[in-house]
Amino acid sequence: MSQDSLSAVFAALADPTRRAILSRLREGEASVGELSQPFDMSPPAITKHLKVLERTGLIKRGRDAQWRPCRLSAEPLKEVLQWVEQYREFWDGGLDRLDEHLKQLNANASRKQKGTDRAEKK
Repeated sequence: MSQDSLSAVFAALADPTRRAILSRLREGEASVGELSQPFDMSPPAITKHLKVLERTGLIKRGRDAQWRPCRLSAEPLKEVLQWVEQYREFWDGGLDRLDEHLKQLNANASRKQKGTDRAEKK
């Protein structure tokens, strides 16, 4: 996937309606009518979203007589995942630092509590 197609996929995913359509298609094929049901928008408006998803390769549209079922094509999402994975070390490093900070806070609280207990015994 070139940088431009990666940008196109991110742009397609930026719209909540398109993400909802992709979520629905995880369950299986659906027609435009079926995909438009949960939204307060016309079938032509849904068709515009489907065209964006189709151009980016996130969905495929078939033909069965009058019916043009849409199905999820998750291959472009693998490329998105690979791109996002580059930042895993950054996130994990942040979580490791948070974990270390929490351990230090707990150790300080524990030492403080022991000091208070000793003072009360005297």
